[in-house]
Amino acid sequence: MRIITGEESELVKKYMGIAVETAKKATCARSRCGAIIVTPDGQIIGEGFNSPPGGLKSQCRCGNEKRLYHEKVTDKTCCVHAEERAIIHALRTHPESVPGSTLYFVRLDEDGKLHYSGAPYCTICSKLALDVGITYFVLWHRKGITIYDTEEYNDKSYAYTDAYRIISLQNTRP
Repeated sequence: MRIITGEESELVKKYMGIAVETAKKATCARSRCGAIIVTPDGQIIGEGFNSPPGGLKSQCRCGNEKRLYHEKVTDKTCCVHAEERAIIHALRTHPESVPGSTLYFVRLDEDGKLHYSGAPYCTICSKLALDVGITYFVLWHRKGITIYDTEEYNDKSYAYTDAYRIISLQNTRP
């Protein structure tokens, strides 16, 4: 992982701004996220936002407390993730361009403004990105815009998930 600086940061900020606009389309009850996929030559080939599958706005159950779901439910949201939707879009429209591309991800706050990303944690999206050949994941952290090799992003997602499970188990023991 590395922090984007210098001239490179202006182009990356442009793509992050497009991801912000994409996130504004989200209909999720819990959070609004956006993702775009960009080829090495700068073509945007996929866009996605988090919302229930098939545009079923009335089906969003993301406001439910996560503890209400069975432990085998690993994804406690009913929505398709922004990253998943961007990947699906790219595969439908430009399948040959997906390998080697970069995925830019953002989350918005309640006011529709950029909210800094936390640590990589979604193994569903990291596995999917790896499987289709996306090379980089980009997040805007408080310390700056950070680019991850997708394999590193996947490893960090699993490390986060493993640490979360250990803490959760410790909190449920008498």
